Amino acid sequence: MIGYFKKYELEFKQAAGTSRGVLKNRTVWYLYLEENGKTGIGECAPLPGLSKEKPEQIDYLIEDVCSDPIHFSENEELLIDYPSLRFALETALLDLQNGGNRVLYPSAFTEGQAGIPINGLIWMNDAETMRQEIERKLEAGFRCLKLKIGAIDFEKELDLLQSIRERFSPDQITLRVDANGAFKVDEAREKLKRLAEFDLHSIEQPIAAGRWAELAKLCDDSPLPIALDEELIGLNKREDKELLLDMVRPQYLILKPSLHGGISGCDEWIELAEDRAIGWWITSYLESNIGLNAIAQWAFTKNVTMHQGLGTGQLFTNNIDSPLEIRGEQLWFDPAKGFGL
Repeated sequence: MIGYFKKYELEFKQAAGTSRGVLKNRTVWYLYLEENGKTGIGECAPLPGLSKEKPEQIDYLIEDVCSDPIHFSENEELLIDYPSLRFALETALLDLQNGGNRVLYPSAFTEGQAGIPINGLIWMNDAETMRQEIERKLEAGFRCLKLKIGAIDFEKELDLLQSIRERFSPDQITLRVDANGAFKVDEAREKLKRLAEFDLHSIEQPIAAGRWAELAKLCDDSPLPIALDEELIGLNKREDKELLLDMVRPQYLILKPSLHGGISGCDEWIELAEDRAIGWWITSYLESNIGLNAIAQWAFTKNVTMHQGLGTGQLFTNNIDSPLEIRGEQLWFDPAKGFGL
């Protein structure tokens, strides 16, 4: 087996406001594995400021992986603290094992017979721009909207939610919000109470990660279901995951393979969550279409019915051509189309 990699700079169509600042571009690494005339590809996409891995760590470690991919695959502890690289290796091997045509998990999804329900994401921005994006998502057919909050005045964010609820009941439109840890501990409970007036599905990460005692209290008596996201970063050992879930007892987990341990690490999160009657859904986080394709195919194998947080592949000017496309509020795979790599 021959391994090699290529770095690729993704350019955003417009600056993307995140909890880690405004992004105009981002670097990803494509890991290639060749054997018997076939090529598997995986995407390594750490996000500076959020991922534990640093770009310079990926630069040297990915060379080691390419030199002996089987060794790293069979000794998972070597990459346990490098989830984006672990994800790239897992998915490149799966791709290669299934013929090297980017079908990692053959299913009704990859045959173009079924789609995956996804939420429409409203990025952080000024209130008017967010309002316009809400209208575009509604017109496109999305029936589950996720708003990133905590970046503008809270009252304006409440106004946005109220404007939706005045027109659509919870049965018609599901609303989620993501605070990205923006609320101060002493104000979080009151803000959750006010948000709950709009019959929201859930809120992601209301307070900053690492404050388990305070978070446990919020989850225990919150009027609004709480989902954990950033809280899961860096918890890669089973016993650490169990400790978090048993102490905090959240209502949901948000799982991102590139961030939360690769496919195998997220499978473990799902197992532990279901043992505790904790809900979950799967989310991409600004991968190109190579990573998104792998995540979507894996998500479909979970028989998901809840709206997933899968990106649409439309954020970048130079994304990789792929069979993925949005139809209404679902992500579909068109087997008649190919990939650009």
